[in-house]
Amino acid sequence: MKNTQIFGLHPVIEAIEAGKTIDKIFIQKGLSGTLFTELNTLISQQKLPCSYVPVEKLQRLTRGNHQGVVALLSPVEFVPLEELVLSTIESGKVPLLLILDHLSDVRNIGAIIRTAECTGVSGIILPKQGSASIGEDMVKTSAGAIFNIPLCKVDNLIDTIYYLQGSGIKVIGATEKASSLLYQLNLTEPLAIVMGAEDTGISKGVLKVLDERAKLPIQGEISSLNVSVACGAFLYEVVRQRLNGQ
Repeated sequence: MKNTQIFGLHPVIEAIEAGKTIDKIFIQKGLSGTLFTELNTLISQQKLPCSYVPVEKLQRLTRGNHQGVVALLSPVEFVPLEELVLSTIESGKVPLLLILDHLSDVRNIGAIIRTAECTGVSGIILPKQGSASIGEDMVKTSAGAIFNIPLCKVDNLIDTIYYLQGSGIKVIGATEKASSLLYQLNLTEPLAIVMGAEDTGISKGVLKVLDERAKLPIQGEISSLNVSVACGAFLYEVVRQRLNGQ
């Protein structure tokens, strides 16, 4: 399973206008012209994730005549946030969502998706900008679970958290900066868990709007766990509490 790759100004413009699910667009730095302006307008209107890169990057991505533009089509479809929340609430299960705050390692995200599917997560929310592209490695690491769990890409994580809170879903963050241990929280109510980036953790703006923060007890010398391992610990504590009625 690979991303479908398209390149060239006309093909990429046509793909966007046709409503294809685009995971990432790479544009050569310094590109200009009428078609580039048209492409840039579409990217802005639809808030598509894009990066401006040196021509060498594009040449590594494709051997074709890229004309300064390469786009990766996602192997999965994304669900709108409102649709995800509504279907989750209407399912009759206690909502459990995951928010991945700018994770960049495809294997970490793939491993998280696999664990999320095993623990009954209702859906996974990612930012459109700053997340790893969904491709072959992520699909493999997820062991195919990526096709069994709804994924949602959003423009702004803070606005998304406010929306979830307004929908009756408590949002907690997994962070070593917390004063409470995970096991001290009630995780049986409607819940969204935020996992932070591998190197920087949860972003400052997101930290400010959380309902609660929680951490895992660390017994060794290393101060933090791999994010996919930490996520697994959080999700299985949710499962434990919900099975036992806390």
